[in-house]
Order: sequence, then structure tokens, then C-alpha cells
Amino acid sequence: MDIVASLTRSSAMMESAPLDCEKGLSALLSVVSGDLEACNRTIVARMDSPVALIPQLAAHIVAAGGKRLRPVLTLASAKMCGYSGARHIKLAACVEFIHTATLLHDDVVDASLLRRGSASANAVFGNKASVLVGDFLFSRAFQLMVEDGSLKVLSILSRASATIAEGEVLQLVTQNDLSTSEQRYLEVIEGKTAALFAAACQVGAVVADRPEAEERALAEYGRNLGIAFQLVDDALDYAADEATLGKTVGDDFREGKITMPVLAAYQAGNAAERAFWNRTIEQMQQAEPDLDHALRLIARRGAIGFTLHRAARFAETAKASLDVFSATSLRQNLREVADYTVRRVR
Repeated sequence: MDIVASLTRSSAMMESAPLDCEKGLSALLSVVSGDLEACNRTIVARMDSPVALIPQLAAHIVAAGGKRLRPVLTLASAKMCGYSGARHIKLAACVEFIHTATLLHDDVVDASLLRRGSASANAVFGNKASVLVGDFLFSRAFQLMVEDGSLKVLSILSRASATIAEGEVLQLVTQNDLSTSEQRYLEVIEGKTAALFAAACQVGAVVADRPEAEERALAEYGRNLGIAFQLVDDALDYAADEATLGKTVGDDFREGKITMPVLAAYQAGNAAERAFWNRTIEQMQQAEPDLDHALRLIARRGAIGFTLHRAARFAETAKASLDVFSATSLRQNLREVADYTVRRVR
């Protein structure tokens, strides 16, 4: 669908009454609280190392917070599928290690100084330590996969790890390129974000030995949820204040990243606006007032509303993927998490 033609309509659709977006996530956390505590104990135990810097740095990023959404999805998916064993605990920890490792590497690549409102690990410990501890966490994740003993689980999670790296490289390739299509942009976020969401959910069905139709449904739920999640993240980079966002506002702009708000504003802009985007994003000739002007252009063209509308569509698709499962309270919680994803503030 053409971005320009959708801007006005999408802004209006996003003005519906807000839900209590934390409700679904809180309910889900309550349901899996015991499993999540066990998962957290596993994470702490597996972060241990005789090399003191490793647990210090790993503990720093863990202590910065986060809702553990990806491992929670693994735990909840397994529970919805009727699993009563313990394999999902280590696999949820594995998912979190993969995610944390990518955060460490991303912050180095992006030269980020903040993570969830605190100094990023690379700002505190340096780039070399962050990259190497990220490698350590990836290795721990693969140890957990091997311990699980399932080639299918190993295939799903290792493929997701490779896809994340591909997504990050594709983002590097599209950086500063305003000719990037919406489809290409979606390929980037499917790789760097949605792949792990999909894998996190799918392995819950695998450990429960559920039919492939249910595996696919949970993978699709996670994939579409992950796309919605990243779309909202990209919108927040231009719409939230720094205290709320937990990182420096405008990082994507300063790095010349091609995200949906920029694509929408660029394609809807007049000649002068496009010239501004070409100078600041493609040529990376940025001056102090340029971020504020970018925010004004994004607001003028309704690019945030457009991006959130896109996110809402993917969230609805995620919710529909769960229709193959019985209508339980847990299924409803997962549906509400999709609503939370598009209405969260950070």
C-alpha cells in the first residue's frame, strides 16, 4: 500500500480509546511467575565465570531492567500447549541470552550511551569488553540448546541467531538510503527483531510435542508480534522523551537509519522536505537544529500515526494466529500482549 495515501487515514484510526495496555502483560507474568523465577535463576547461574569481568558486565545489562518479554513468550507458549516439564526453563534462558548478546553488540555498533535509562554496557566497560561478553552469552545460549538435546530446537534457535545477524547487516546496507522500500525495511526488522520472537514462541510448542500446525501458528504469532514491537520502537525514537524512552531520543536520526517514520515523512514530503531528508540522512550533513526540524516534519506528515497503524495491523495478525488454540485465559493473555505491544510507551 502507498505510504502517502495511508497517512491521514492511519492517524485517525490510531485515535481510538487506549486500552489498559499493561493488563495483558501483567496477567501473563502472573501466570508464568514461577517458571520465570526459575528462568532467572538459570540466567544468573549461567552468567557465572571465573573471569570476573564477564558476570560484572552481564549483570550490568540484566540489572538495567526489561520485561523479559521474549523468555516470557517461551514459557507462556509452552504452558498454553499443555507442557508440564522443565525443558522450557532453560530454553527461555537461552532466548534471553541471545537477546542480551544482540543488545551488547547493537549498542557497540550504534555507539549508544544509554540502555533502558541507564548507561549502556559499552559506555561503562568499553566496546571490546561488550563485544566479547556478547560472544560469551551467545556461547552460553548454544550450550543450553545442546543440553536440551533436541535437534529441532537447535535448528530453530540457531537459525534465528543467524537471521538476527543477517537483519543487522541488512540494516547496515540500507542505512542512509532513502530509496529503501517499505518491503525492504520490513525485511530488516523481520530479521533483527521478529525472528527471535518467532523462535521463542515456536519452541514452546516443540517441547510440548504439539502438531506442526500449532508450531506454525505460534511462530507466526511471534513473528508478527516482533514486527509490531519494532515498528513501535522506531516510532518511539521520534515520539518519546528521553526519560520515557530509556535511551537517547533521535539516535536513529543521528545514525541515518532508515525507519518507517522517516520513510513515511520523506515520501509524503514536498521538495524542500525531501531535500532536508537527503541532506541529513543520505549525506549525513547534520547541524544542531536538524533533529528538532525532523521531529516537526514527522509530526506534520502524520508519520508516527502511520507507523503505529502499521504496527496495529501486524498485532491483529498476531492475535488471529492464535485462533487454532482453545479459547483459554492464557490465549487471551497472549492476545492482550499484542495490544500492549502497540500501546506501550517504551
